[in-house]
Amino acid sequence: MKQVALAVAAGMFVSTASAADITLKASHQWPGGKGDVRDEMVQILASEVEQANVGLKIQVYPGKSLFKPKEQWGAMTKGQLDISAFPLDYASGRVPQFSATLMPGLVRSHDRALRLNDSPFMADIKQLIEDNGVVVLADAWLAGAFASKKECITAPETMAGQVTRAAGPAFEQMLVGAGASIASMPSSEIYTGLQTGVLDAANTSSGSFVSYRIYEQVKCLTAPGANALWMMYEPILMSKKSWDKLDQAQKDALMAAGQKAEEYFVAEAKNLDKVLTDKFAEAGVEVVEMSPENYDAWLAIAQDTSYKVFSENVPGGAELIEKALAVE
Repeated sequence: MKQVALAVAAGMFVSTASAADITLKASHQWPGGKGDVRDEMVQILASEVEQANVGLKIQVYPGKSLFKPKEQWGAMTKGQLDISAFPLDYASGRVPQFSATLMPGLVRSHDRALRLNDSPFMADIKQLIEDNGVVVLADAWLAGAFASKKECITAPETMAGQVTRAAGPAFEQMLVGAGASIASMPSSEIYTGLQTGVLDAANTSSGSFVSYRIYEQVKCLTAPGANALWMMYEPILMSKKSWDKLDQAQKDALMAAGQKAEEYFVAEAKNLDKVLTDKFAEAGVEVVEMSPENYDAWLAIAQDTSYKVFSENVPGGAELIEKALAVE
């Protein structure tokens, strides 16, 4: 009996040890250890999962050290990467509907972004995410800004003649409609683009403007303010192939950890905009905001460019815009 008991105990030990060996790889493009909230979200996810004691550990690879920014989507769909904090519009070349998550003027404020998360619009987006082999662990919307080496970007005519980075096709279409030229690149390359003269201007999230020290290269910042033309969905995502290998306790722990990370981000999102304006002002950069009239002028261009192209060329595009705009 004693031998049987020892054998059972040994079997239990092997089983527990095997379960503890699962390490998931999480990748993102932002600096680690410097207070970027997207890195913090992923670190919270890793900490909470480990504390749950369900045989999971998450190894975080920040600063595009594991995959280049836009390669992360394909890596997740193939099961080569487990988790990523990922700007969803980066995958719009593969799933064109994702451009709706960086559509000019579709969100406008942090409060409205929270309401969008529980809307039919986001239900459709999340279904598309899952249909393409990825699972959402945590929602995150970041407001964004405009910055220029030449002049403050307020009304559409102030963009004319400037070479700018826009982050996604919908914004590129609108900015071209205002007379800008486009140089496409991930946010991690904006600093060098401005420094070398490839760019005159850029728009990206408040968090990226600070993390990448863009205040060292520009003379004017157009902060999000009450009229945030630029807002982007940057969730924490997980490969469905990796997800499907986990047991229910592990899945539950990941979703609970994702909720903690999301709650942290919601509390920090508005503060990001304040950190942005404070940091740029401290660096001697002029800080302005768009007026409601500026915002409406940009929106009129967007409706004739981005919205029109998306509605006509993307399957279900018109319905997605309609669902988003229906959210009060």
